[in-house]
Amino acid sequence: MDYIRPEIRALSAYHVPSAEGLIKLDAMENPYPLPAELQEILAASLPSLALNRYPDPNANLVKDEIRQVFSIHPQAEIILGNGSDEIIQMIAMAVAKPNAVVMGVDPSFVMFKMIATFVGMKYVGVGLNQDFSLDRDAILSAIEEHQPEIIFLAYPNNPTGNCFDEETLLSVIEKSKKLVVIDEAYFPFTDRSMLSRLMQFPNLVVMRTLSKLGLAGVRLGFLAGPVEIIGEINKVRLPYNISVLDQQATRLLLQHYALFKAQTEKIKIERSRLIREISQLNQVHLFPSEANFVLLRVAQAQDVFNRILERGILIKNLNNAHSSLKGCLRVTVGSEEENTLFLNALKSSIT
Repeated sequence: MDYIRPEIRALSAYHVPSAEGLIKLDAMENPYPLPAELQEILAASLPSLALNRYPDPNANLVKDEIRQVFSIHPQAEIILGNGSDEIIQMIAMAVAKPNAVVMGVDPSFVMFKMIATFVGMKYVGVGLNQDFSLDRDAILSAIEEHQPEIIFLAYPNNPTGNCFDEETLLSVIEKSKKLVVIDEAYFPFTDRSMLSRLMQFPNLVVMRTLSKLGLAGVRLGFLAGPVEIIGEINKVRLPYNISVLDQQATRLLLQHYALFKAQTEKIKIERSRLIREISQLNQVHLFPSEANFVLLRVAQAQDVFNRILERGILIKNLNNAHSSLKGCLRVTVGSEEENTLFLNALKSSIT
């Protein structure tokens, strides 16, 4: 196996635990199925699809729908990916060079570091403050020291759930002379966004995925930014990376975006209920969230996780994920019924 790069052999593959027979609250998915009327619309469109032909390589109809729904700046360009993971990989491949640095914050989305390793770049993680806010002095100093080619910042951040201070984000963009990627995977659950800042900075791009919105199975993400940047990243995109089925589903379903917005509003209401009820538990420290999950810290986190799992509910155990996450568990906001079951399981597991 010496033909495999040592840094790859040192990695562990991204692990997705089985949720068979469990209430799945570990992956930030929308708990609500596709509304019946949308199922009918999508099903009716399938017979006309030319599955024997390659898809539109540029997915122009999908891009047009995205531009309209999300009010993308008219001078910005868009590239699509198989979820945000492929977009992160395309960015890294386009920028990778010997001794180049990718910068992020710790803790954050694990794929930033993993993909940096995949393409042979060095990853530098800047620690967050104790409350998981962005340490302005630390990150600006790190930019000065390491001169990163790419900076990834999730907004809101995963797994902490908070949005970083916008003025600090702007300071990072201005300090960096290279590419800054704002990952807005959880945009449906917050009013904050950097999309309106597109084209104000020549080095700023914004990435989103439709997975948290309710289309995790479609696997559609997009990156928006200046034409010059997106055009270069597009050169490393594999041809036909968005299938005929995914293009059709995305285009048709985004035409009914209001229905997904209604679902996300229900999730935000349930998030408020989770926060309210968990906050009343003295044994739990709860962190603020603007995403579709909440992060909490408990004593004996592994034991609490196991007890909740024994009650048929799968959440995310972050106890060993990072030193700042010691004792932390993350739970996705589910349906009203799922959240009630989780709350009951949590209360019984910490007493």
